[in-house]
Amino acid sequence: MSSLWKLRLSMAAALAIIVGLSTLVLAVILSLLQVGLLYIGIFVIAFNLLQWLISPYVIDIIYRVREIPENENPRLHAIVENLSNKSGIKKPKLMLARIPIPNAFAYGSPLAGNRVAVTEGLLKTLNEGEVEAVIGHELGHLKHRDVQVMMVVSLLPALIYYIGYSIMISSMYSRNRREEGSGMALLGMGLVAFSWFLTYVCVSFLSRVREYYADRHSATIVENGAQKLSTGLAKIVHAVKNMKRARNEMQHLNAFKALFITDPDRAEADSLTLSAMAASSDQKLVEEFVSQKLTWIDRINEIFSTHPHVVKRIRALQQLS
Repeated sequence: MSSLWKLRLSMAAALAIIVGLSTLVLAVILSLLQVGLLYIGIFVIAFNLLQWLISPYVIDIIYRVREIPENENPRLHAIVENLSNKSGIKKPKLMLARIPIPNAFAYGSPLAGNRVAVTEGLLKTLNEGEVEAVIGHELGHLKHRDVQVMMVVSLLPALIYYIGYSIMISSMYSRNRREEGSGMALLGMGLVAFSWFLTYVCVSFLSRVREYYADRHSATIVENGAQKLSTGLAKIVHAVKNMKRARNEMQHLNAFKALFITDPDRAEADSLTLSAMAASSDQKLVEEFVSQKLTWIDRINEIFSTHPHVVKRIRALQQLS
C-alpha cells in the first residue's frame, strides 16, 4: 500500500473515531439529562462558528499581520500565483506577519477569504526556493480545506467538554440527589472525560496527518520541493531554537500556533541533539535531523501535539525526493 493511501486511511479512521465517539457520548448524555442539552449544544456550535468567521481578523491583530501589496514584493506574489494555479485553487491574499520568528500559516473564513501569511523572520531565514516550498505547504492546507476540517473536528471536543461540565454542575446542585441518579451522573461524567481525552488525541492525530499531506502537496507542485521543504523546515527549527528571547515574547501569541508550519514551542526539543557544526551547510543540517533518534519521550509528546516531530517530517520528505 502506498504512503498516500496510508495517509488517507489514517485520516478516515481518525474522523470515524471522532464522529463515532461524539455521537455515542451525546446519545448517552441525552438519556441522562433530558433537558437543557439542546440549548448548550446550540450555544457551543454557534459560538465556535462565530469564532471561525471572525478568527482571521483576530489573527491579523494578534500576529500584527498586514496584506503585502503586489508592487512591494512582486516576486513573492508571482510564486503564490504560480503555485495556486498548480494547486487548482484561487490565489489567496498574501499577508506579512511582523514577528521575528520564521514561520508561515494559512487561514481564512467565508467572511475574510483565504489567506497565506509569511513572517518577517521567514523571509530573512530562508532563500527563495525554500520560501516557495513553505508556501506550497500552506497552499496544500487550503487545497485540502484543512481550515474547515479542523474547525469542525475541533468543535467536537469543545462540545463534549461543555456538555460534561453541565452534567457536573447539574449533579452538584440538583435538588433531588438520589443515589441512583448520582451514580448515573458520575458514570456520565467519567464517560465524557474519557471520550474528551480520546477525541482530543484523535484530533491531534488528524492535524499531524494533514501536515504530512500538506508536505506532500508542496513536494508535488514545487520543483525539487521535497528537498527544498526539508531544508526549510530544518532551518526554521534551527533558527527558532536560537531565538529564545523571541520565543518568550511569543508566549502570549500561542492561541493559533496550530496554524504554523512548525510549532515554535517544540523547537528546543525537535533540535535537541543537533551539533554546533550543523549550521555549516544546509545539507549538513538536514542530515543532522535525519540521523536523530527519537526517544520514547519524543513519541509520547507527539501524541498530544498538532504537528509531527520535525525529524519524522524530514525523513518522509527525503523518501519522496
